Amino acid sequence: MRVRGSVGLVTGGASGLGAGTARRLVAGGGRVGILDLPTGDGEALVGELGDAATFVPADVADEEQVEKAVARVADHFGRIDVCVNAAGVSPAARVLSRKGDLHPLDVFRRTVEINLVGTFDVLRHAVAAMSRNEPGPDGERGLVVNVSSAAALEGQAGQAAYSASKGGIVALTLPLARDLAIWGIRVMTVCPGIMDTGMLAGADEKRRAALMDLHVFPKRLGRPADFADLVATFMENELLNGEVVRLDAATRL
Repeated sequence: MRVRGSVGLVTGGASGLGAGTARRLVAGGGRVGILDLPTGDGEALVGELGDAATFVPADVADEEQVEKAVARVADHFGRIDVCVNAAGVSPAARVLSRKGDLHPLDVFRRTVEINLVGTFDVLRHAVAAMSRNEPGPDGERGLVVNVSSAAALEGQAGQAAYSASKGGIVALTLPLARDLAIWGIRVMTVCPGIMDTGMLAGADEKRRAALMDLHVFPKRLGRPADFADLVATFMENELLNGEVVRLDAATRL
């Protein structure tokens, strides 16, 4: 699969890793459907990218909205070749706080609904669209790239909900690749480390410097473009399948 001529569906596509991926696809000669909340910057990003992009507002935790949104992208461009699931939330709460307060169950449930169930719901509709593509020379019809996190492997205090939801994405990777092999659809998962996205909004320079110092090399925060370039590599190297890749400058949390 080549970036040029491809059609991507990117959730969380109006900001952060998703927006970086949308920009990379269009810059490489592809087209992209940006799926994000209606309160996001999707329209502004489409204004930047032009006719090669379309914005479809949707909440990935809403089953009806997801089905309609994926169908809209497939209808608009006539196909979907790659689905990148970058939508997610990262709440912080200890299971039992120092004051004795319990972790809110609704926060745990909502995190899993968005990060794990939402990811699965989007990809199941996306692969249905991919299954209708004409196969390439080796039978390839599509690619799914799911976004997990280093926290799935090395969760910190206060990350029980986030780590559980992202760990589920890691565990899904190989079964998905095996399920979808008959359709010529590959599945890859990325575990980003410390990325310079909206999740770091409000962090002061001292905090940012401390986070950068966790990186073995290079000593900088990850950028959306780093993630987007990795997605492009996945697209263009057909032998990459069923694998979880860390993108973290050798950081161990």
